[in-house]
Amino acid sequence: MSIENTRIFIKQKAEEFGAKIDWTKDRQEFERNNTSAEALNDDGGYFGFISPEEDPSGVFHDFSLTIFPSNQQDVDANGNTKPWLICLGIGSSGFKNDYETASFPGLRRIFSKLVDEEGFCKTNFLDIETSLPKSFRENPKLTHFKKTFKKNNYDKVLPACQIVDDPESDTGKKVISAFVAGYAKLREWATNEPQRKAISKALEPFLKQDNISDEDEICKLLIERRFVVLQGPPGTGKTRTAKAVVEKLNAVSIFTQFHAETSYSDFIYGIRPDIKKDSISYIPVIGKFTEALLEAQKPNSGNVVLIIDEINRANLANVLGPIFYLFEHKMEASSVKIEITSDLKIDKLPDNFFVIATMNTADRSLAVVDFALRRRFAWYDLKPKSISGNKKKLTDINVLEIENSNNFFFVEDYTKVSEIFYWHASSSELSLQPGQGYFIALNFEEMTNRIKYEIFPLIKEYIQEGLIRSSNEEFNNFFMSRINQSLFE
Repeated sequence: MSIENTRIFIKQKAEEFGAKIDWTKDRQEFERNNTSAEALNDDGGYFGFISPEEDPSGVFHDFSLTIFPSNQQDVDANGNTKPWLICLGIGSSGFKNDYETASFPGLRRIFSKLVDEEGFCKTNFLDIETSLPKSFRENPKLTHFKKTFKKNNYDKVLPACQIVDDPESDTGKKVISAFVAGYAKLREWATNEPQRKAISKALEPFLKQDNISDEDEICKLLIERRFVVLQGPPGTGKTRTAKAVVEKLNAVSIFTQFHAETSYSDFIYGIRPDIKKDSISYIPVIGKFTEALLEAQKPNSGNVVLIIDEINRANLANVLGPIFYLFEHKMEASSVKIEITSDLKIDKLPDNFFVIATMNTADRSLAVVDFALRRRFAWYDLKPKSISGNKKKLTDINVLEIENSNNFFFVEDYTKVSEIFYWHASSSELSLQPGQGYFIALNFEEMTNRIKYEIFPLIKEYIQEGLIRSSNEEFNNFFMSRINQSLFE
């Protein structure tokens, strides 16, 4: 395995991703090549890229792309050269200019996807005090790097590492390309669309989402667990998905929506004044839960699904009352009977009775669901995702024409907002990202109004509340270019 061939390969990839390469020079200002025979024999050989502000030799600061090649004398029992190691590294002098970059959650998100079960990625890229875990350092594939890890505290300044069995194989080149692409994003090398597309193409095999059907997964989960909460930010299609699952199950659906004033008498059973009578009298009123229960108890009844929209908008302890006890998906009949109405007492819910609830994770003003309820329900995350469709140009921008619909999915707007969240939002802040439903419109004018009167106020509120703080300039630039409005006027 040739060090020189791999050096040339990563420089070609760097140029493809936007780095300025002058092939007439032996060394670029941002390249380090410490692969002399002496360095390799001393277990300190490496090559890769460093910040262009650093000196051409000696200790350095900030992020680097570092490849540790194996010495040609390092062979396994079969005579094959031992694996190499490719890393996102940090100069042994620590941070100088990259401290803020290291704090961006998106940087870790990218590199965590580039490592497999044999690799390693730190939970915090600002951490240059914690050593690589023992399980990684003592991997049998890495015994020849034992001295390397100890040298200059390297084992503390390698936030992301991946073993490369053969850097010249297709698999090895794919991994190396992705690491170079990740470093290119970190250094913001790309200045035009072909370069950005090249970076995305190199990262795509590692970052692409599983192409699973939410509806199919929720169907299976509902049959297994019976009581499911669909949680996610607005615009991710929680209610639409719940209704689609009911259709897949060919079930009868009963729908209700909770709000702050929803009570036990609204949901289960209560009484109301009979306004048609001259004298004061009351009539019984069954709630949606009891309506669904009675439907499920009918002879030869099929599946019945109670849909509870916005379940966390109500005081659940007050609304559910004693029926809370019944929400056990494997509950057996017992001597304890819960009174639903004066004429109806049950010790378990019918096997054909199911519940799908929805919960908006972006509304911070709502009550937190307690752990007892969490144990009784299965929780399924619906995340923002791009919508497939036929590509089309609309007023010089790319959109996707949604099948069997007059609407378009404005993929460029969605992608830009999604990328800002991916790079700047913490794990908890990702639940604030507007879903794909925000980016569906009949035409360009409607989409512009959606951004101006829905997405812009939403993001402005987030920022005013101190959320996704590092995204201020990115979002402001997006809104200025798209609707000519500043977040900070």
